Amino acid sequence: MTILVTGATGNVGRNVVEQLVNRGADVRALVRDPSKASFPAGVEVVKGDLLDVDALRSAFSGVSTLFLLNGVVADEYTQALIALNIARGAKIERIVYLSVIHSDVYVNVPHFAGKFGVERMIEQMGLSATILRPAYFMDNEITIKDVVTGYGIYPMPIGDKGLAMIDARDVGEIAAIELMRREQSATPLPLNRINLVGPDTLTGADAAAIWSDVLGRTIAFPGNDTAGFEQNLRQFMPSWMAFDMRLMAERFLSDGMLPDAGDVDRLTTLLGRPLRSYRDYVAQIVG
Repeated sequence: MTILVTGATGNVGRNVVEQLVNRGADVRALVRDPSKASFPAGVEVVKGDLLDVDALRSAFSGVSTLFLLNGVVADEYTQALIALNIARGAKIERIVYLSVIHSDVYVNVPHFAGKFGVERMIEQMGLSATILRPAYFMDNEITIKDVVTGYGIYPMPIGDKGLAMIDARDVGEIAAIELMRREQSATPLPLNRINLVGPDTLTGADAAAIWSDVLGRTIAFPGNDTAGFEQNLRQFMPSWMAFDMRLMAERFLSDGMLPDAGDVDRLTTLLGRPLRSYRDYVAQIVG
């Protein structure tokens, strides 16, 4: 049978596709522009997006298991609900949904609230799904590398509570493991949730210290100016999205992004290896 991956060209989606192929799965990738898609041999590429009902009905035909990932866009919630309703109509009973950690805590942050709404739909409609709840992606740091190396500061207002940052490659591999577990089960499996976290919970000062160590010079952490953060983001993203990111950062400061007891051990066991560390990720992107 076929596993359909949405969001297949992004950081997580590409890793999911590759990990599934490595495990011998039949993979179909839903993409907006097939000409820009580059996947391993054997991956079936279909054109469409999560608001195109006809394209979704076609893409979901013959699919046994669905990986649902939709990005932070203004209509993210609508996209997910449409996709899940069409999946139910296509009798897809094996689903892995990429949500976000603390979606039930960061209730005022638009893209967190939207993902929590999708989680509620999955639960109340009795869909057989794994809900993956990743913390902050280490991969976000690639966007600030030039600021860190050029200006000697770590600019992300991530606060003093700590974030359990995770590498997108680990997210993709865990997603693939869960997709295969559901795909290979004789009957649909019950709903479960998995927090996806990294091995370390880091504050802004911790992150700056790691950059300092890797670069061999002092990188300062100037503090948690969320208003300035929003203004900087508005230079390259819509104002609504920059505000959404500011609201998220403010919850970093008030709540952090902390793992539950046992999360790291559970993921390490699932992967059969240690989770990738922030230090190793930083060393990789500056190398």
